[in-house]
Amino acid sequence: MLTLGIETSCDDTAAAVVEEGSHILSSVVQSQDELHSSFGGVVPEMASRRHLEVIDNVVARALEGAGARMVDIDLIAVTAGPGLVGSLLVGLSYAKGLHFATGIPLVPVDHIEGHLMTLDLAGGTPLPSVALVSSGGHTTLYHLAASGPPAILGTTLDDAAGEALDKAAKMLGLGYPGGPALERAASGGNERALSLPRPLSGTETLDFSFSGLKTALFTYLKREGYLDRTREGRNLPLTVSDLAASYQAAVVDSLVEKCFLAVGKLEASDLLVVGGVARNTLLRSRMSRAAEEAGVRVHFPPPALCTDNAAMIAALGHRRRSSAAGEALELDAYSTKSMKTRHALAGGQWT
Repeated sequence: MLTLGIETSCDDTAAAVVEEGSHILSSVVQSQDELHSSFGGVVPEMASRRHLEVIDNVVARALEGAGARMVDIDLIAVTAGPGLVGSLLVGLSYAKGLHFATGIPLVPVDHIEGHLMTLDLAGGTPLPSVALVSSGGHTTLYHLAASGPPAILGTTLDDAAGEALDKAAKMLGLGYPGGPALERAASGGNERALSLPRPLSGTETLDFSFSGLKTALFTYLKREGYLDRTREGRNLPLTVSDLAASYQAAVVDSLVEKCFLAVGKLEASDLLVVGGVARNTLLRSRMSRAAEEAGVRVHFPPPALCTDNAAMIAALGHRRRSSAAGEALELDAYSTKSMKTRHALAGGQWT
């Protein structure tokens, strides 16, 4: 069974062909980094227009890479949300057009749940488990039961971890995309050079918060003159590498602490770490060390599958193939994920 996946939730235009929900035959991701770099972040209107320009070519390349034609495709899976609505509508409308023209069943899938099922493409997703999705737009902890939908354990109260890294990189003048740039700058830096807060540390909540951390860095930079161009060339207290390393460590420590708090509350044996931030080397190292100490198995997707891609959308679509939309042309995009599925933990019991 061949599934064509289409993903346009933000600024990457992606298409993939996956066999039996687990074997990637092709995966094409066309980035818009160059388009948005001068703005230091994604410009939604520009992103949606670029999707329109390239999506036909991206899908054609995915089919060619898989050695397939549309007549060989058994199912179309497309991201319906969450994300930038203008971007989402490009992929969703394109998928509807393919469905209308060919009669191939169409299944809409959730972008975040696609990340959660990424390990379907890398040996299988262990269930039950605790899972962290951490990216530029999302930082959420889930409980993945042996059956049933993912249940939210905790989420960010403000900025996502990836967003916090991006904003710090912008403050430090490190370029775009910010997360990878900050990681490169942090290499060789002293993470103890600047004392920064770990918001919500030591509390029993499974929620995250990064806005206070971001403000702490901004306040320091402003106080010490890093943001004052008239002081360029003067000696400053800390190097950019030290600042980047200190900030990166604070974000990673916050993620690790809450993940293992959740693992302890649920007495879980498996922890999944997915999303763009899961590519971060320090996060992988500290998660792995903490997992070894706790006697827990930690699982990361291959780096290429951490960031937005259509292979994960196809894999989730394959799982959801029995629920292919009967009224596919009535499907609509959504910008945020409903919190109605959220659960709370009290005394180790679901409430």
